[in-house]
Amino acid sequence: MSEIALTRPAETAIAGERSRASKASLVALLLAFAVVFLVPCLGVLYTSLKSDAEIAANGLWAPTGNLTLDNYLQAFSVGSTGRYLLNSVLVTVPATAVSVALGTLAGYAIAVLRPRAGEFIGFVLLAGLFVPPQILLIPLFQGFNTTGMYDTLWPMIIVHSGYGISLCTLVMRNFFRSLPIELRAAGLVDGASEPRILASIVLPMTRPALAALATLQFTFIWNDFLYPLVFTRSDTMRTVMVGILQQQGQFSVAYGVQAALAVLASLPTVAIFIAFQKHFIAGLTTGAVKG
Repeated sequence: MSEIALTRPAETAIAGERSRASKASLVALLLAFAVVFLVPCLGVLYTSLKSDAEIAANGLWAPTGNLTLDNYLQAFSVGSTGRYLLNSVLVTVPATAVSVALGTLAGYAIAVLRPRAGEFIGFVLLAGLFVPPQILLIPLFQGFNTTGMYDTLWPMIIVHSGYGISLCTLVMRNFFRSLPIELRAAGLVDGASEPRILASIVLPMTRPALAALATLQFTFIWNDFLYPLVFTRSDTMRTVMVGILQQQGQFSVAYGVQAALAVLASLPTVAIFIAFQKHFIAGLTTGAVKG
């Protein structure tokens, strides 16, 4: 008995050391991933604080003590940065709101109301996730050109709203299925209508999922480069991602101004993530796992 009593603390100590070693290895791996991810971001920020003459002479990554904010001032004084940012807001906000709202309604109808053809309707909506956007560029371009919407903000709003419904429906359908059905039954017993149940009982419980969807959709739409490049022609209709490309001239590239504009373009998405970070992880994992 004494030998067994002596070996148990030793085994416990060995297990504890192994656990600490595994945790240390995991932390080191996560730190390595963080460094790999942050190095390009810090490089862009560092480049935005250097003059074009110094970049041309010493390169993008050469250390220097001559940091300046002139690139940020030049981005607003020379280019159309303000207009680019405004166009991105005018596209991203309504497209995010429409896709999240319609996806929520579709997910609620499929998961809770369960109509006769609900699963088929859900399959059709979810099929949009597997359609590459590139194969629709030509018919969309022809359609918007025929209707007179080419070189306006409407093509980006319409396309992003339509594509976003698929993802929003998937996440919200799974989230609604994770909620107890007794809540809806109690509302029906009290005489509440379906819109009242959805607005007063269900939606307040879906804040994590809605926050995750709003963050994802805002980020996807804000960072989109393909559709603004294809569906716009004039400089007044371009979004900020296409505006970064406009800093590249025929014979030279304004690396400092381009990096400054990239930093400015990333600030709204960072602010949205910080604002919804409390609900983002919970809503994303619930909508992705529950089914």
